[in-house]
Amino acid sequence: MIERWSRDQVLALAPDASSRKAAQGLATPGRWASRGTTGTMLYGECKGSGAEPYLACVDLTEPAYRCSCPSRKFPCKHTLGLLLLWSADDVPAQEAAPRWVSEWAKARAERAAGSAAGSAAGSAAGIEAARRPGDGAARSRDGDGRPAGEETSGRGRGPGGESVRHGRVASGLAELERWLADQVRQGLAGAAEHDWEGLAKRLVDAQAPGVAGMVSKLARVRSEEGWPGRLLEEYALLNLLAVAYRRRAELPPALGRTVLIRTGFPVTREEVLARPAVRDHWDVLGRRDEVQDRLTARKVWLRGRRTGRPALVLSFAPQGQSLDASLVTGTTIDADLAYYPGAAPLRALVAARHGSVPAPGPSDRSAAVPGPPPLPESSDPPGSSDTSGLSGCCGLSGPPGVSQEEALDEVARVLAGDPWTESWPLVLCGVVPGRTRLGGLPLHVRAGDPWRLIAVSGGRPVTVAVEWTPQGLRPLTTWDGEGRAVIL
Repeated sequence: MIERWSRDQVLALAPDASSRKAAQGLATPGRWASRGTTGTMLYGECKGSGAEPYLACVDLTEPAYRCSCPSRKFPCKHTLGLLLLWSADDVPAQEAAPRWVSEWAKARAERAAGSAAGSAAGSAAGIEAARRPGDGAARSRDGDGRPAGEETSGRGRGPGGESVRHGRVASGLAELERWLADQVRQGLAGAAEHDWEGLAKRLVDAQAPGVAGMVSKLARVRSEEGWPGRLLEEYALLNLLAVAYRRRAELPPALGRTVLIRTGFPVTREEVLARPAVRDHWDVLGRRDEVQDRLTARKVWLRGRRTGRPALVLSFAPQGQSLDASLVTGTTIDADLAYYPGAAPLRALVAARHGSVPAPGPSDRSAAVPGPPPLPESSDPPGSSDTSGLSGCCGLSGPPGVSQEEALDEVARVLAGDPWTESWPLVLCGVVPGRTRLGGLPLHVRAGDPWRLIAVSGGRPVTVAVEWTPQGLRPLTTWDGEGRAVIL
């Protein structure tokens, strides 16, 4: 039986405010000719303007959504209205679903089986190529002796054996180092937006889009309070990345990969899925959508109950199109995650799902919770870290959490591995929220006044999922006294 979602969790799935409003208007039994649930499947027939009702159904194990309406929004208002009825316990249980629901579920299962078989074949082929001597081994190395993939995306090779792209990036970052030195020598007061725009364009031409993105954000830093110190911090991180790229042959392999990825060398989805996966019960802590150029990026943060590992799942879509809605805040999934390489791995892909699991009960929360595994990559499979030094949980509602001191220690280890880290998910246990602070830790200035969090707390300690940033914490989700997720 799937644990019932709260109204907050359902409304958080709406692609926009108009869908959210329309769904609430459809969350009345009178609008539905029939509705039912088998425990894992939710379905209903919603009366529309036409003669035939709209057929909406949800596979709650993924979740996945389907509706016969012409809307391009996903999930649509009919699906959301049905979910709101279910969250209010207003959908009757049925032993079997109608034929159209069963056929959809069967088709999805067949597609999933075919996709899994294809992924397994691709991973096996990649592993075999990596093991095969001769041409396979030659293809797996770039001119500087490092693993190929993102490093070899430039075409052709220069006289020193490096790819043409490496030469272009090296020239662009050498210019960046000189530019930063001039900026510090002349003083920060002369910093102007047009200077950063020109530098960012030259770095794009030099095929270093990751560094160009960091430069483009400097205008936003210039508009913040206390900008001189923040701008100098960003300059220092840019200089550190440029120097690290120049000296990447001297770095540990995991840090070298981090430098290449931060610079802008891509990692293919196939390469990530060929890496060892981590299976765990992952608590979905929260999500946030951000507009980047003409794309909308969705960030979803997770945390493993057994391994204690955090994860970030990213998805992108052009503005106005639907984003992935399969990870519902406040739920827990049994899944295999494949991590992108790096010194402090965070971004991951959901390689396989094994269904939902119940939210942690009192016995789970009182059990020992493993601390985060060592950050640098090692020969041990991910998730096999020693859990002998377990930290206790405070026994409050919500997923397992850590104290503020343990959270700061974790962030310190992350920054030691990857000093360019801009966000990291944490679950803080036993903290009392205030207007500008969460326990003893400051909130991000853009987080606003956390009145909803304060109302749930009522002055008592709570468990809160947050996004750590160098400028403070962004609250994501808290849990009330009955264990229900309250999205902030």
